[in-house]
Amino acid sequence: MSASTATVPRTGLSALLDDIERDAPGIDVRPSSPGTAEYAHDAGTAPRQGTGTTDGPAVAFPATVGEVQQLVRLAARHGVSVVPRGAGTGLSGGATAHTEQLVISTDRLNRIVEISPADEVAVVEPGVLNATLNEHLSPLGLFYAPDPASWRISTIGGNIATNAGGLRCAKYGVTRESVLALDVVLADGSLVSIGHRSIKGVTGLDLVSLFVGSEGVLGIVVGATVRIRPLPVARRTVSAFFDSTPAGAAAIGAITASRVRPSVIEFLDEPTLEGIDAANDSGLRARGAALLLIELDGFGIDEQTAELTTALAAAGGRVQVESGPDAEVLWELRRSGRRFDEGSWFVGGDVAVPKSRIAEVFAAFPAIEARHGVAVSAVAHAGDGNLHPVVTLPVPAGADPAPAALHEAADDIVRTALALGGTVSGEHGIGTVKRALAAEELAARVRSAQLAIKDALDPAGLFNPGKAL
Repeated sequence: MSASTATVPRTGLSALLDDIERDAPGIDVRPSSPGTAEYAHDAGTAPRQGTGTTDGPAVAFPATVGEVQQLVRLAARHGVSVVPRGAGTGLSGGATAHTEQLVISTDRLNRIVEISPADEVAVVEPGVLNATLNEHLSPLGLFYAPDPASWRISTIGGNIATNAGGLRCAKYGVTRESVLALDVVLADGSLVSIGHRSIKGVTGLDLVSLFVGSEGVLGIVVGATVRIRPLPVARRTVSAFFDSTPAGAAAIGAITASRVRPSVIEFLDEPTLEGIDAANDSGLRARGAALLLIELDGFGIDEQTAELTTALAAAGGRVQVESGPDAEVLWELRRSGRRFDEGSWFVGGDVAVPKSRIAEVFAAFPAIEARHGVAVSAVAHAGDGNLHPVVTLPVPAGADPAPAALHEAADDIVRTALALGGTVSGEHGIGTVKRALAAEELAARVRSAQLAIKDALDPAGLFNPGKAL
């Protein structure tokens, strides 16, 4: 706690709500109740079905930037901490809130302010869905590159908060590479604009990169200027099935060694293929025990396909260029085919390692399974070394909450990644779920520097306390 935190009057949520009703009656605010329970968690920390509901936090739905500023000033007046929230699709607990906090939802800040093909930028409010932006761009022959698996339902603001990645990161990078400028409401209610509309710009420190991925602990993003790109002249899906998970993971290196740079490289291990088949009756496992699913785009696509096919076949892959309809099915199975029913406990997450070490992470799974008595599977954004492991265990009849073995196994996977020169999270963020693990990755001096930045921008600890840092 900073020295300034202790001086903030803490009159509480009830007084804050009274002031909002008096001073800002036009803002839609819902008091804490069972009806706001869904705002107490995100997708990664949601309770299992049938566990009942309790009161959630108070939730405000500002419709303008000015209303966000007013809410922040009033919250600061009463010492009530604020949790910024997009669509709640996060997987690390970054948007969790308790009954004495105020959630500020960006749901109604959903305007596409400008699309400029000449500058190759779009200006959007944070509540715009990733998919909605691309629907507007497509008729113009343009697209916004970041594409997290939740792209249909996640917001640009949420993507910025977590520096979301997605399938196309292999070629186009994560969200940070597509954000040029931000409008941010700070803890005193002031509005600042950081970054620039131009592609280049080196004036001052790079505050945009600081805010991208900061999980709402430094300020509330209320506007973003993002890069947009021309739609590729061609896209093509190539599949390569292998006889085992180790063989498929080893073949990732063959892609790197080639001159082809796919836009998407996804790797699915054997238990993932089996799980997708069980949920969708899809028959993937009959084609092989592991799958590299690849998208090529741009000019020279025939030449790209030929070189990639040669490289993968030499690595033992059964390579096929997928037709348009078959490709759509495969990509949908990759994005949403992996499901888990109420008969299993499961713990998900993400880690990232250097691309050359991906196979070693998969090789570590059997020992982790044996040590903790669990099952482990993973899909990977193989083009940038980002894995999404899932640890599962059947639920016995009448069982109590999930055993510690699931979380211990998940922590072992993270520590495996760290030992291989990786990181505790490639794109999901730290939130509440991985704070202790992040402390294992970051040196004490680095952690203190990050906390000093937080204290400089938010001395009263107003924004999203207990998250990320």
